[in-house]
Amino acid sequence: MKIRLADGSGFIELRHLVEDVDRRGHVRVYYRRKGRPKVRLHAPFGSDEFIAQYREAHAGVPQQPPAADVPRRGPAKPGSLRWLIEQYYGSAEFRGLEDSTQHARRLILDALCEELLNTDDLRSPGTGAARYSLMEPKHVRKCRDRKAEWPESANGRVKALRQVFAWAIEAGHAKSNPAKDVPYLKGSGTGFHTWTIEEVRQYEQRHPIGSKARLALALLLLTGQRRSDIITFGKQHVREAKNVPANLRTVHRGRWLAFTQRKNKKRKPISLMVPLLPELEEIIATTPCGDLTWLVTQFGQPFTSPGFGNWFRVRCDQAGLPHCTAHGLRKAGATIAAERGASERQLMAIFGWQTSKQAVLYTRAAEQKVLAGGAMTLLSIEQK
Repeated sequence: MKIRLADGSGFIELRHLVEDVDRRGHVRVYYRRKGRPKVRLHAPFGSDEFIAQYREAHAGVPQQPPAADVPRRGPAKPGSLRWLIEQYYGSAEFRGLEDSTQHARRLILDALCEELLNTDDLRSPGTGAARYSLMEPKHVRKCRDRKAEWPESANGRVKALRQVFAWAIEAGHAKSNPAKDVPYLKGSGTGFHTWTIEEVRQYEQRHPIGSKARLALALLLLTGQRRSDIITFGKQHVREAKNVPANLRTVHRGRWLAFTQRKNKKRKPISLMVPLLPELEEIIATTPCGDLTWLVTQFGQPFTSPGFGNWFRVRCDQAGLPHCTAHGLRKAGATIAAERGASERQLMAIFGWQTSKQAVLYTRAAEQKVLAGGAMTLLSIEQK
């Protein structure tokens, strides 16, 4: 297998690579050569870091595991914040979260344990560890404000601690929740950039029909679903719908996608059926696809959500769109549909929103644009 180097200086041939899929469906890439131990390459496939790890493995240099794989210290002391959080990790509430949510929450809580380890006013004499029973709202605010430059990260800390102490109260480990009344920080922007029609055309010009990159764009934009959903889509999700109204037959030919959204699938599953648009069907038909998923990796395996995000990031960069993301296409789809007259209920049906709160953001913006366009001439001083 050959891949182009990021600096454009040429290609590198990758040999002795194999992949395994763990019980959670995550794809792991290894360097395996006869007579040598198998070495896992942790970096995203094709990245500069991946190439560096590959060369080290090829040269026989021992690989250091990433920080996330380093074993933890000894058992936590009862009554410490670390002890409480480890009890939470073993709870049904935590195990009921999506795998990606569990991973993200572990990163947040483990970092907080290290930060608060030497906080003097959380330590009883001789304990040597932060005690959760001494934790007050002021400590939570300090944890939040250390990430004030990144409001989403700051709020993630507050949310994680709220969940831990809410569970601790029910489990009889705590009497109060110090994070409950600590407010979230207001975001400084509108989140992910919403693609414009011009940016979509620019991407399409760089990645023509028949390429995997174009198929990824079409699945994101023409289904309105998240990246965690579109990487699972395949022929098994296609349904032939009967009794389709005559006015809709020419639009989607009676073929639909039936699936359950992966977000909150364990807690509040949302099952949807959305029309499979002819434009999308044509792109699928002209693109090499996998067996049970239309999108597959270099090794013919389904993408993981983070893996797809990294891969799609490179495709956007190739098209000269470094500010564009997969989630920004979902926002673009909602914006386009609203500006073309989609109602709040229609948007909820497409995107799987359970309340009108999110849909209102798009319909209100579209309505404002239409009203302003029709009334702006009233400001003209030339009008009689």
